Amino acid sequence: MPIRRLPPEAVNRIAAGEVIERPAAAVKELVENALDAGARRIVVRIGRGGLGLISIEDDGSGIPRDELPLAVERHATSKLTASSAGDVDLLNIHTMGFRGEALPSIGAVARLEITSKARGVADTWAINVEGGALEAVKPAAWATLSESGTRVEVRDLFFATPARLKFMKSERAEMMAVSDVVKRLAMARPDVAFSLEHDGRMSLRLAAENDPENEGRRSRLAAILGADFAPNCILLDQTRDTVRLSGFAGLPTFHRGTREHQHLFVNGRPVKDKLIVGAVRAAYQDLLARDRHPVAALFLDLPPDEVDVNVHPAKTEVRFRDAALVRGLIVGALSHALAGAGHRASTTTAQSALGAVRAYEAPQPFLRPAAQAWAVAEERLASGDFMMPSGRVEEAPAGFAAAISRVDLEAAIQTATNQDPEDARFFPLGAARAQIHETYIVAQTEDGIVIVDQHAAHERLVYERMKQMLANGGVRRQGLLIPEVVELDPSEADALGARAEELAQLGLVIEPFGPGAILVRETPALLGHVDAAGMLKDLADDIAELGEAHALKERLEEVCSSMACRGSVRAGRRLTGDEMNSLLRQMEATPFSGQCNHGRPTYVELKLADIEKLFGRR
Repeated sequence: MPIRRLPPEAVNRIAAGEVIERPAAAVKELVENALDAGARRIVVRIGRGGLGLISIEDDGSGIPRDELPLAVERHATSKLTASSAGDVDLLNIHTMGFRGEALPSIGAVARLEITSKARGVADTWAINVEGGALEAVKPAAWATLSESGTRVEVRDLFFATPARLKFMKSERAEMMAVSDVVKRLAMARPDVAFSLEHDGRMSLRLAAENDPENEGRRSRLAAILGADFAPNCILLDQTRDTVRLSGFAGLPTFHRGTREHQHLFVNGRPVKDKLIVGAVRAAYQDLLARDRHPVAALFLDLPPDEVDVNVHPAKTEVRFRDAALVRGLIVGALSHALAGAGHRASTTTAQSALGAVRAYEAPQPFLRPAAQAWAVAEERLASGDFMMPSGRVEEAPAGFAAAISRVDLEAAIQTATNQDPEDARFFPLGAARAQIHETYIVAQTEDGIVIVDQHAAHERLVYERMKQMLANGGVRRQGLLIPEVVELDPSEADALGARAEELAQLGLVIEPFGPGAILVRETPALLGHVDAAGMLKDLADDIAELGEAHALKERLEEVCSSMACRGSVRAGRRLTGDEMNSLLRQMEATPFSGQCNHGRPTYVELKLADIEKLFGRR
């Protein structure tokens, strides 16, 4: 078939398919244009999920009359400048976008009207584009109070391409996607006021924050991620070379069921990148259960020439020149901040506890005969076993696991000589007052009480001690009598071979064995018998997806966690007052002690004011 040039209308519609795939994409492009125009107030109005109406109004600098026709031409933009030689620097980008395709792409598939009042100009002008057909510039009215700005109205999106309408989701689903886009952009710019209306109903209203770097950013994030985020997050602010990471990350006990609440912003641009998935997973890897995910909003600032923002037509992905540095910064900053949080736990745990108390209905009184109660107690004492909360009876642990993980609770942490260990004022977790059901420690703090799960708390203490031992002494290896050859894809084998030194530090010694094969000589002793082929395939998948060999490290930590669980203080063991206070003091001095190795909270703190409300005193 002969090669022919496509007509301009077809070219524009093809471009629209790349850039404007759904209403949310159009909203994203238009709001980014408003931000680049210096807007401090942006109003988004949506009708029928964005398929009927998209209206974006801002108070930015506006578009002069003679530039309105250029605004709807392909590859025309105000965000790039050419040198005297005609060269354009595509690496030094300081705006949200610069392709110059959004407005003409929207105009090619919808009915587009742009009304604008340029700063310092008395008149207001408008231009219309319908299905790619451009009309003449005409006078218009500017009814808002701002001195300048632009209003872009998009009606009947995809009316010129009916086939695309068949692939749109429900109006509710499209509106949720629009809301997600607006929220992400609002998180990136706390200094800008945002409002979002859907079919005449206000669904989001955010005032501009005066302090967009610190508390203002925290307030904006809390308004979007939920009011619980502000008291349950930790501040991040670290710099490495020319890259700065700031933002907030949730405590390990403040988590969600999906990764949708993890946000990354690069130079003020919200992006979705697998880099954050691997980095956040590495930082929280032994603090959360596998099916739970932390909440985080991370802001990266780096020189524009260190990141390529033009790798995706919709500008949702970026590529870093030094991805290893960025990933190391994220992991290091998160790990340092989480360690600094110490024993701090989420306030939502206490709120859940108080909610359970309020919802509790007293059962009918039931008194077990005293003789029966004494018989059960004598039987348990005579057996020497420990009763777990689940009802299972387990014998006291013995052997290597118990020996390596034993922590002497009778040796209390050294404290100042002028501090009474029974005085709750001196300690964040207070002073132990009682042990109930031989499982929970009740401590009195200066302004409330703390209830500690003694097994979960001690499990974390033992686990942290074991991790430190592994870090100081390295991972012991066991040599295979007959080295095992594992066949892999050549690219996977090359990736594993390049990380042989890193894997050796974790106890796995490998070496290349011809094209597409890896020879396994030694494996970590802690893991016992190892399926070498399965492990190497898991490691290769980790490296391909996340750029890091997580599987082996997670296996080692899983074994340590299991050993710590077996070797820690059991529920059902009676503790003395000194032992209980010693456990509390060690928790205060141990990082991550607010949650056990499985991500469950180790303690619940109830403030006195909340307790008084339960009894009607407030």
